[in-house]
Amino acid sequence: MKRDLMDEKDDIFSALAALEMEKGISQEVIIEALEGALASAYKKVADGSTGNVEVRLNPEKRTCRFYLNYTVVDAEEAGEGEITLEEARLKKKTAKAGDILSEAFVPKHFSRIAAQTAKQVVLQKIHEMERDNTLSEFSDKEGELMSGFVRKIDMKNVYIELGKGQIEGLMLPQDQVPGERYEVGDHLKVYVKRVRSGGRNAQVLVSRSAPGFVKRLFEEEVPEIKQGTVVVKSVSREPGHRTKMAIHSEDARIDAVGACVGNKGARVNAVVQELGGEKIDIILWSENPLEFIAKALSPATVVSVTQIGEKAAVAVVPDDKLSLAIGRDGQNARLAARLTGWKIDVKSETAAVKLNLDGAADLAEEDYGQPLPETEE
Repeated sequence: MKRDLMDEKDDIFSALAALEMEKGISQEVIIEALEGALASAYKKVADGSTGNVEVRLNPEKRTCRFYLNYTVVDAEEAGEGEITLEEARLKKKTAKAGDILSEAFVPKHFSRIAAQTAKQVVLQKIHEMERDNTLSEFSDKEGELMSGFVRKIDMKNVYIELGKGQIEGLMLPQDQVPGERYEVGDHLKVYVKRVRSGGRNAQVLVSRSAPGFVKRLFEEEVPEIKQGTVVVKSVSREPGHRTKMAIHSEDARIDAVGACVGNKGARVNAVVQELGGEKIDIILWSENPLEFIAKALSPATVVSVTQIGEKAAVAVVPDDKLSLAIGRDGQNARLAARLTGWKIDVKSETAAVKLNLDGAADLAEEDYGQPLPETEE
């Protein structure tokens, strides 16, 4: 025997009650979506003018009722969803223009479509709410380190299953490390850069190129950083090539650099391995910016640092250390500038004598007036 809509609705309400108990999904949320979906589904299969279809579900009484709503218009003819005042008064004597007239009806041959629609709406709502709940949990993980598996690679974008596979992280090309190759199934550590909500387009953006990624890797390897006895003050990075990290400890008894390097280099080597061999300079931070600049230019030896303007300085190095201080394509000096937040011009001792650094204030506007580099977060 074919089941009618009233039989199907008993199954629907039983399913909604089970969902609320098992998954904590409110019946009201699903009922609201289901009422709209059933009305829309009916209009697609109904013949002729149907007015504005409304479905009302009552979980307490376990009723599912369909209505046709018409707007009363004071005109000779009525459009779709409308009824003339004359016709309306045949149904309700007190009707007037602007009223909404509702008529209950029982849809025919609709039980199968209703059941399919209900199933689709329920599954969709479960997916949306689980995704929203997971996104809500992930919003607290911005700036954190997570592990996942590469699920797919599409147009240079890498999609990574995070946590228990409940959500997908997107690693855009600019968040990938030059030279790294990713394959489906690869296990990766990533930095949660941002959780971006937006309905179906909600995304968790992850990165392996962000400076914060290096900071979190050290936090994972160095207990003193996790405990807060050693603080990472700033990080500058050119992914795949070199990173400079400035650290500090208020406790004079702690060897901050030694803590990050570890016994026989074990801690720093673990980070370097995760970064595919990227070079890392660990530098002691100083509240004296000129002293900090000198350290930031490591591994080069710095003879002197002179301030020549607001957050601008010239560093003098031995003639034979100039190329080391500047680095290939200016990388070392560039990273030092980002690390300190100062514009740094590197000069050899010979060039410094010719420039007469005692007159540095006069040189500032002419030779050192370039904008400061942006500090990486």
